[in-house]
Parts: sequence; C-alpha cells; structure tokens
Amino acid sequence: MKYFAFICIVISGIMIISCSTNEPNYQEPVWTNAHSTFINERFAEEEEIRIRLFLNQKQSWDTKETGTGLRYWIYEDHEGDTVQPYDVVDVRFEIRLLTDSLIYKTDKNEVSTFKVDRSDVESGVMEGIKYLSEGDKAKFIIPSHIGHGLLGDFHNIPPLEVLVVDIELVKIH
Repeated sequence: MKYFAFICIVISGIMIISCSTNEPNYQEPVWTNAHSTFINERFAEEEEIRIRLFLNQKQSWDTKETGTGLRYWIYEDHEGDTVQPYDVVDVRFEIRLLTDSLIYKTDKNEVSTFKVDRSDVESGVMEGIKYLSEGDKAKFIIPSHIGHGLLGDFHNIPPLEVLVVDIELVKIH
C-alpha cells in the first residue's frame, strides 16, 4: 500500500509539472530589408555565374550586355530602321533554358505578333527587340529578373530561370 501511495504521489507530481502553464519564451523571427537584399544579391551572383559558364561554351557568340543584364548577339544583321516603342512586330522564336531544354517555339510558317512595350511579352525580349531591324536574327540571354522572375509562366518556364531566346524579326508594321 505504501508503494501504491508513493506511485500515486509521483504520477500526480509529474502530471502537475507537465501541465504547467509556463510557455516557452518564443520570439517571432525578425525579417528585414537587409535579409531580402542579401538573398537577392546572392541569387543574382549565382545566376551571373551560370550565364558566364553558359557563354564560355558559346565562345563564337559575340554578345553585348546591357545595363539590365540582357545579353544579345545579332548573328544575321540587315540594314534598316530598328524597332521603336509601340511598333507592331512579327517574329519567329525559340525559347530554351540554359540547359538547352526547348520551352516554346513558333512553327516554321507561323509568326507571333505583338506590340512593343504594350504586351505581356517578357521585358527582356522587349528590350532586345529594339536592337533589331527587319530581317535580323539574334540570340538573347534573358536573366530571370527581366524574364519570368520568381514565378515562371505557370506552364513551361520554371521560376527563377534564365532564358535563351533565338529570335527572327520577320516584319515591322
């Protein structure tokens, strides 16, 4: 009986201690703009390395770089007026990832038509198309921040991916 009373007292004590209302001292994590800036800078550095490694494999490409990070190479150059904002253009294109995976492509007899600076086409394409004249063919390397960014296109383009666009400017309307 002594043992039974002792065990009951011990179990009661354990239950009282385990049911104590002392909450752990939880502190909400603090996220600052500095944290976001740090992560974005690291991501941009890693993306830049991936682009440079890709270009090291494409040494015949004579690319130029713009202030936004867009690289472009006009490999078939025609004389003429370049595209201006609000021009309507017909293009043929092929979009790939740095891994060379084909994402989108127009058919040989098909063109895609859009209004420059006034459509849902990637801002990197909008920037690059303005370097082209009718008949030009070019390659654009579009960093994710001027491509489809953090979300991708919800279909074929994954989030945070660099795009390689082979584009032919068929007509300026």
